[in-house]
Amino acid sequence: MVLVTADEMQRMDRATIESFGIPGRVLMENAGRGATTFFLNTVYRNHPGSVGIVAGRGNNGGDGFVMARYLRQKGVRVTVFLLSERDRVKGDAAANLRLLDTMGVPVLDLADAPAFESQKSLMRHQHVWIDAILGTGLSSDVRGYFKTVINFINQHGRPVFAVDIASGLNADTGQVCGVCIQAVATATFGFAKIGHLSFPGRTHSGQLKIIDIGIPPQVTAKIGSRQRLITPGTLIGEIPLRSATAHKGQTGHLLILAGSPGKTGAAAMTATAAMRAGAGLVTLGIPKSLNPAIETMVTEAMTVGMPETADGALDESAYDSVMSLIVGKRCLAAGPGLGTHASTGRLIVRLIEDSPIPMVVDADGLNLIAAEPSVLSKRRSAIVLTPHPGEMARLSGHTTAEIQSDRIGHARYFAERHRVHVVLKGAATVVALPDGTVFINPTGNPGMASGGMGDALTGLIAGLIVQGMEVGAAARAGTYLHGLAADRLAQQKAPFGYLAGEVIDTLPEAMDELLTGGGHLTWPQQDILFCPTDPIGK
Repeated sequence: MVLVTADEMQRMDRATIESFGIPGRVLMENAGRGATTFFLNTVYRNHPGSVGIVAGRGNNGGDGFVMARYLRQKGVRVTVFLLSERDRVKGDAAANLRLLDTMGVPVLDLADAPAFESQKSLMRHQHVWIDAILGTGLSSDVRGYFKTVINFINQHGRPVFAVDIASGLNADTGQVCGVCIQAVATATFGFAKIGHLSFPGRTHSGQLKIIDIGIPPQVTAKIGSRQRLITPGTLIGEIPLRSATAHKGQTGHLLILAGSPGKTGAAAMTATAAMRAGAGLVTLGIPKSLNPAIETMVTEAMTVGMPETADGALDESAYDSVMSLIVGKRCLAAGPGLGTHASTGRLIVRLIEDSPIPMVVDADGLNLIAAEPSVLSKRRSAIVLTPHPGEMARLSGHTTAEIQSDRIGHARYFAERHRVHVVLKGAATVVALPDGTVFINPTGNPGMASGGMGDALTGLIAGLIVQGMEVGAAARAGTYLHGLAADRLAQQKAPFGYLAGEVIDTLPEAMDELLTGGGHLTWPQQDILFCPTDPIGK
């Protein structure tokens, strides 16, 4: 599913008008009509009564004016609160504003704070709000009068329906620009915006419906977009299916380098997750002194004790052993529980430069290369990095707060610069490819904020790669399945308190649901719906 930036959407609108001759007023009419249908069938159905539309002077307000007209036709009591002088409303929005006068729809001019104060009593009597204030072009913090109005609406305690995007939400990052409308539902036009599906924007958007406003597919293709939502339909055809005669020699052999004193569990979980993902064989390379303990923790995987430092970490001298073990393997996963000994770091750097097979690098593997991420550009084979925001900050030289403020931007820049695949973990995990294409993952829940989840993801992605999946596809599918398994546990058990080991054990069930068409979730925070601009009332 395509996701767009505010600029991409504006260019698509402009190209539709200029190249295809479809008037902007028609696009606005389609938007308002489709949004009205969604509003009546959802928010208004549950909360009938008087409707207040708070509108700005731009096209977002124009969409609200169209909605006001259709609502009046349906007999709904509707009042428009215009946060501007009328003569500042221009173009298509102005034309639709004039139509409200001819239909007798009350329009109150609230151009400034005193005017707003004078109408507060009437505004408090509205049963439902429609937010048509700011639209998708916002990039700076909301201040002054608009901030006062948005706070009033949020504090009013009535349900709010957002037109295109909740006012105050950055369409490109999902960040709140100082203050933001808290909507229970949003009708967005043409395509979903990145901000609808990234946190915290996802929690401000409520139920999301994409309204087809008539943008030709030729325009979409010409403008292009490098953002996507991971959906089951895009994954099913990429997951390798097995013949009736398949055997373990055909389903891939994975080599894992993991573990150090006190962190044997990370190594064991990574190996088990790979097996649950369907890897035919797994060999776990660990510091030799840990071999007796690891052998009792994993029964399906093979273990190999390797040279270690004086304090039990993998030593650089293990390089030749690792390169020998790589023969016949399809992927090398490194990092879970490795520790951060300098000698281990030198080993990982050399392997990145020399490994002839794809690598998945996580956890301490990322910390070990943070001082010299340029080594990634010297890689011999494809690499998947799976950092959490803190690890991404160390890799990129930014703060965690900076990473979180623009997760897509930072993941994309790093992936393009170093020509690697980046899986930036967290709510709405971002998967960035070397060509700059970015995917947002819809699965997962707060119960995953628990130790070992990253180890499970590393094993899962690597386990898919060895079965023959292209590296980027494995990163997407692994991320989706990881969250899907956790979502099932949250539904079956409790919102939190389930363990990473339970997620690993649920992976075959998640895979089956995905392959049989059952891997579609109703998100606790948000539903995504798709609709054309269907006639009012249908």
